[in-house]
Amino acid sequence: MPQLDTSTWLTMILSMFLVLFIIFQLKISKHNFYHNPESTSAKTLKQSTPWETKWTKIYLPLSLPL
Repeated sequence: MPQLDTSTWLTMILSMFLVLFIIFQLKISKHNFYHNPESTSAKTLKQSTPWETKWTKIYLPLSLPL
């Protein structure tokens, strides 16, 4: 039964990674990226809630007198 020759595996694996890297770089270079993306101004609508018109006081444990 013949032995499996593995002497060229390293060369094949390294060349495969090199070719995949080159293909990936070529695919990335064909994309058009925006140089200065403009921020969209999202205007939030002010919702009126019933507790906004009332005066409330929240007692926190740290604000209590000693």
